[in-house]
Formats: sequence, structure tokens, C-alpha cells
Amino acid sequence: MTDIWIIAAIIAMALVFDFVNGFHDAANSIATVVSTRVLSPQKAVIWAAFFNFFAFLAFGLHVATTIGKGVLDPSSVTIPVIAAALVGTIAWDLITWYSGIPASSSHALVGGLVGAGVAHAGFGVLVIGGIILVVLIASGLQDINKEEVPLWVVLSCNAAMGLGTLAGGWRIVKTMGHRICDLQPVHGFAAEASSALCLYGATWLGIPVSTTHTITGSIMGVGATKGKYAVRWDVGSRIVWAWILTIPSSAVIAAGSWYALNLLGWR
Repeated sequence: MTDIWIIAAIIAMALVFDFVNGFHDAANSIATVVSTRVLSPQKAVIWAAFFNFFAFLAFGLHVATTIGKGVLDPSSVTIPVIAAALVGTIAWDLITWYSGIPASSSHALVGGLVGAGVAHAGFGVLVIGGIILVVLIASGLQDINKEEVPLWVVLSCNAAMGLGTLAGGWRIVKTMGHRICDLQPVHGFAAEASSALCLYGATWLGIPVSTTHTITGSIMGVGATKGKYAVRWDVGSRIVWAWILTIPSSAVIAAGSWYALNLLGWR
């Protein structure tokens, strides 16, 4: 069995990812309500953090199961693979956050898993059809055939994400709330309502659809109702390019991280 301290370190990395995910994706929940002054920034992040923590009670863990078992063959996943995947995911999240670009954390995670997994075992490891769950499977602490995620994993991940949401991620909030188009309360309502409907269905189906892509597309859509020049398409094009590059970029970083760990003798 893998050394318990290594497992603890990887779980800590996973929680760091959840924290980064929380502040990186906070804009998905609060950009429209803050930019239209429906809520103050402080009230908005508290509201979003609360629902980030308790959302699993309503929506379950279908997406976590899809990412945990539907991207790579779990029997071929090792602890170094997971560590490299997390490095690639966190790095891409921080790059896009610093640039103020609303990219998808879930897609970055998929890219990180793919890059590290392929570097370790080739393309055969991909499954063609939640990170701590995969850590537990790889270390032998979780039965590969057991579907349910332990409650402590759910609570710790949601707590880390909620705390990250409280941090705000204001660079991306500015982009989504002001730089794409000028929003009024009615536009914010329409954007949030349409994206919520899309995400509700995707979550129940276990499809890792990006909340970032959904709400950003909705904002562009409501902006376009005011005329084609109401949307700042140069900002929109940068965002779309980031979406296209998210999976390959995080995959490349993760693959490089796996090779670095391999050179250090950690296989």
C-alpha cells in the first residue's frame, strides 16, 4: 500500500485544487449579480459559497463519478499520475485566473488526467464512451467496484471549494460582469436562468459541462440581443481560444510534470 504520507499529500493537493476551483469559478455565480448591483460583492460571495457547499445534497455526485471513472481506466492510475494531473490542472487555472479569462476548471481537470495518464501508460488508458476518489482507488483504500464517494471526501472538497468561492476571483468577475458587455438586471436574470437550466440537466446526466462556458455563453447571448456591437467580440474571442486550449494545455503541463516525477524516481 502506498505510504500514508504520500496519500495525505496528494489529498491536500486535491483540496488545493478545489480551493483554486472555488475562487476561479466564483465569477460563474456572482458576476451578473455583482455587475448589475443586485447584491454587494460581499453578500454575493457568501451566497455563492453557501450553495457551493450544499449543492451535492440536491444534485448528487454524478459528474464526480464521470470524471473519476470515465476519463481514465482507474486500474491503470497511479499516485504520480494523479499528482501530475493536479499540477497541470492547478497551473492552468492560475494562468487563466491571472489573465482574467473564464476558462473551465472541470475541463482543465480532464486535460490534466488525460495528459498524465497517457504519459504513464499510453493512449490505451483512456476510457472512450472527482480526484480524491481516484487517489483512494489508486492507493488501494477504496474498492474500485464501489460506486459511492465517502462522505468525508464530499464534505472536505465542498468546504475547500466554498472557501475558495469566498476569496472571490475578482479578475474573472470583472471580465464576465463588465468586459464582455454591459449588463442590466434583466440581462443578468436571463443569463443566469438559461445557464441554470442547461447545467441542471447536464448535472443529472453526469456530463462534465463547464459552468464557465455556459454562463459566459449566456452573457454573450443576452448582450447580442442589444445589437451585434453590444458585445465586445475581441474579449469573447480570447475567451473562446482559452476554451479550445484548456484541455490540451493542461494535458501538456500534466504530462511534463509526470516525466519530471519519473526522472526523480517516483513511478
